[in-house]
Amino acid sequence: MTVLTVTPNPSLDRTYEIPALDRGAVLRAGADRVDPGGKGVNVSRAVAAAGHPTVAVLPVGGPEGALLSQLLSDLGIAVAGVPVQGSTRVNISLAEPDGTLTKINAAGPHIGAAESQSLLDTLAAEAASSRARWLVCCGSLPRGLAPEWYAAVVTRARENGVRVALDTSGPALAAALPAQPDVVKPNADELAEVVGRPLTTVGDAVKAADEVRGAGAGAVLASLGATGQLLVDATGTYFATAPVATVRSDVGAGDASLAGFLTAGGARAQALVSAVAHGAAAVQLPGSQMPTPDDIRPEAVTVTTDVPLDLPLLPDVNGAVR
Repeated sequence: MTVLTVTPNPSLDRTYEIPALDRGAVLRAGADRVDPGGKGVNVSRAVAAAGHPTVAVLPVGGPEGALLSQLLSDLGIAVAGVPVQGSTRVNISLAEPDGTLTKINAAGPHIGAAESQSLLDTLAAEAASSRARWLVCCGSLPRGLAPEWYAAVVTRARENGVRVALDTSGPALAAALPAQPDVVKPNADELAEVVGRPLTTVGDAVKAADEVRGAGAGAVLASLGATGQLLVDATGTYFATAPVATVRSDVGAGDASLAGFLTAGGARAQALVSAVAHGAAAVQLPGSQMPTPDDIRPEAVTVTTDVPLDLPLLPDVNGAVR
């Protein structure tokens, strides 16, 4: 099963592990690493780590873009890079021992009209040549791409019989829903934003997910922070949790979760178990390192159709996962 991903605003992600974040001080990192970044890129990395073929479509610019492509190739990921004039962005994460993560995300290059069309054309060509089962559209849109860009991608993919998973937020998510993506993956804040009201319980999230499905999404895979993870699709409503002993970094954990969901079929309880197991494994790894099959513990996941509707939505804390 080939998974095709598109990341319109990829990055190089540098993570420093520090004793504590002390503003104004000289901080000495105990460890640091550089990983390919961007949500779609992370999905490809997780798919590849699980032993499945994947193709990453992304704009690449400057020496940063060249390094990004090389790092992905080294991981066994086929890269369909579209040259752009600006430089690929570099993001910084500061990880503290208690799991607190401070992120500095760069804006990224401006994508012009010709470059935007080249991305669309490259996607169409790769979808045809790879016979991809899933196209995963992930992350923020860079400067120059209108909120409707993902909607155009979803429409073209579905016309060619490719299933689409979408992980974005705000106007881009709202604009893409009428194009009927097969799966959308918001977190609690993104789900609240798209329905226009705060969510305080799992029941609130279920209602919001139903509304998002009514707006066009086939399924909603919602990360609810430390409370758990929710799947609402045509087969029913499922809720899952898994314990985590130590949170080391949550960078890319949601992307690993989406990869786990798709590689397990993209529907029903078994896919949700895989999603939560992948996410739980990812947060225990440094930086945005993706879990391998040896890291995955599906037996530790609890999934139920008896959804705890009155359970409050909690912020992320050590010891529980999405």
